[in-house]
Amino acid sequence: MNETAAVVLDDAGVVVAISERAALLLECSPGQICAPLLDLPARAAAEAPTVVLPVTTPGGAHAGQEARVPQVCTVVRLAARTSGASDAAPHWLVLLTPVETATATAGPDSERRRTGLAHAAAASIGVSLDVTDMAQVLVNLLVPDFADLATVDLAEPVLVGDEPPHLHASDDVRLRRAASAQSPGISAEDLLPVGEALPPVPDTEVMRPLMAGRPVLVSDVAELRAELGVDPETLRLFVPTGAHSSVAVPLYARGLILGCVTVWRSQLPSAYDEADAALLQDVASRAALGVDNARRYTKEHRSALALQRSLLPHSVLNTAAADTAGVYQPAGGGVGVGGDWFDVIPLPSLRVAFVVGDVVGHGLEATAAMARLRTAVQTLADLDLDPGELLTHLDDLVLGFSSEHMAGASRAEPAVLGATCLYAVYDPVTKQCAAATAGHPPPALLPPGEEPYFLGMTPGPPLGVGGMPFEVTEFGVQPGSTLALYTDGLVERRGGDIDQGMERLRISLAGAAGPNRPLGEISQTLCDEVLPHEAADDVALLLARTRALTSDQVAEWELEPDLSLVAHARELVLGRLSDWQLEDMGFVTELVASELVTNAIRYAGGPVGLRLIRDRLLVCEVSDTSSTQPRLRRARDTDEGGRGLFLVAQLTDRWGSRFTSTGKTIWTEQAIG
Repeated sequence: MNETAAVVLDDAGVVVAISERAALLLECSPGQICAPLLDLPARAAAEAPTVVLPVTTPGGAHAGQEARVPQVCTVVRLAARTSGASDAAPHWLVLLTPVETATATAGPDSERRRTGLAHAAAASIGVSLDVTDMAQVLVNLLVPDFADLATVDLAEPVLVGDEPPHLHASDDVRLRRAASAQSPGISAEDLLPVGEALPPVPDTEVMRPLMAGRPVLVSDVAELRAELGVDPETLRLFVPTGAHSSVAVPLYARGLILGCVTVWRSQLPSAYDEADAALLQDVASRAALGVDNARRYTKEHRSALALQRSLLPHSVLNTAAADTAGVYQPAGGGVGVGGDWFDVIPLPSLRVAFVVGDVVGHGLEATAAMARLRTAVQTLADLDLDPGELLTHLDDLVLGFSSEHMAGASRAEPAVLGATCLYAVYDPVTKQCAAATAGHPPPALLPPGEEPYFLGMTPGPPLGVGGMPFEVTEFGVQPGSTLALYTDGLVERRGGDIDQGMERLRISLAGAAGPNRPLGEISQTLCDEVLPHEAADDVALLLARTRALTSDQVAEWELEPDLSLVAHARELVLGRLSDWQLEDMGFVTELVASELVTNAIRYAGGPVGLRLIRDRLLVCEVSDTSSTQPRLRRARDTDEGGRGLFLVAQLTDRWGSRFTSTGKTIWTEQAIG
């Protein structure tokens, strides 16, 4: 039975983490002050970090009886933050071992320190998924009890998550200093600082054991200076002044050299021996596995983040309908990249769609699933569907993805097992926005000169539920208004109320969104003020500042269903193009309007709407009361008709149609200039 118990304390004596046996011994829980150990951090900082303390130990002659058994408490300082955080509050690892056990197994004080180091390494190495943080934890464990100076150097590919190459000679290894720690009074000013690359070391006899994964024990540093084979200037970067012995152990995993940990003694009187080298090798082997795991995590996190960012649109877009800026922020605390996304999709007739969504999960699977969903939204948006109908189709797609995954028919494709989405379409001509939500929080709207508020929308179910409609909410938007679409990671906190998070967002938006302030700055301010220091979920935020077309940019008419009015329609078009000084576009636009109006009168009946829109493009729209979708076909030589739509498609840059509440609208676009 293992007799050692472990507790992690902060400087105030509050329990950060505790093992089951230690909780039984001390009757302490995480978040509480551990009274029996309250003064240990201060004593360890000022004195020797090993003390004997009597604590109540359960057990005795009879069940339920208690006896007071003295414990040997080994106190080890742990790093609380990454290297370079000078204001980091320390944590203390306390290892409790009964005196009888410690005396029988430890013997001399040096052996006790070795035992404490081994336990501390087992408890703290591998906790972090950051390679530099892990390197700093390692050197902090070694100094000051085991070494006066300790350094960790890592292969440069490891620092960015890549696997180092197989190397056989030390002069081929490229390392960079990742962490260092030293006792007070140690002179190490000339040593290579953290972050700098190590100069190549010749492939000498003294370095060859490292390449094979074995430690190098140096009992006489003077001999090391002679055998390294480097010039005096370079030598000062490697060897501290006054050191008398050293041990270097490679961080060796799966046959690869990930780095090297080196310890030096100058103030500690005893030189390193074989037992010390074996102990450091054991600690380094644990650290190597931790570094390799952290490297793999770094690689996946970097790949997922690169994939995520490559799939998102440009963070700043400028369209005729709105200026937009988006920001994506992965989760902290090792959770990383997830499936949140935003999108800005230009639509015909100068309208624009704003999209924000969230796929359940994190990592590459969630990012790839997000890519499938985002592509589906873009495809459906190209059909110019209203928001409710688009989400209905998207819901069907997610159900199909999930069915394929459950049946095992699409193992190569990531499943979309749950997602939310908000889809909104803004029209700068009518100054109206239509939006629908599938399980997603509502957007916030900040009209110019007013207070922001959240739109009252009827929430639909999350995507993948099926069988439920998605209601469309329409609302007016003043020019210059700021619309904020976001994922729940921005407003939700563990154990918190989402309404409180939404109120934080509303207050922050009111203070940050000035009319002339860039949207990119506003979005970053919102994330800084609303998000906690380490967000538990990834976040996507999209801000849009709306524009509206002026009355002199739009011309519209309503015509009776009379073919004799087609000539009048042509006159109206030519007259307005002349007012806009676009006479050179008159021939094509007159022909297009004539064909579309003729078809609407001939096949649809009812009043016909004709509208011209001028901005960076010239848009011509013809609306009718029919819900029949126009179909482009190639007329045969003997056909008397059927060429009108073909001519329209050939003469314009783009054309299409969309259904409306009263029928349909056929639109065309031509580039101006």
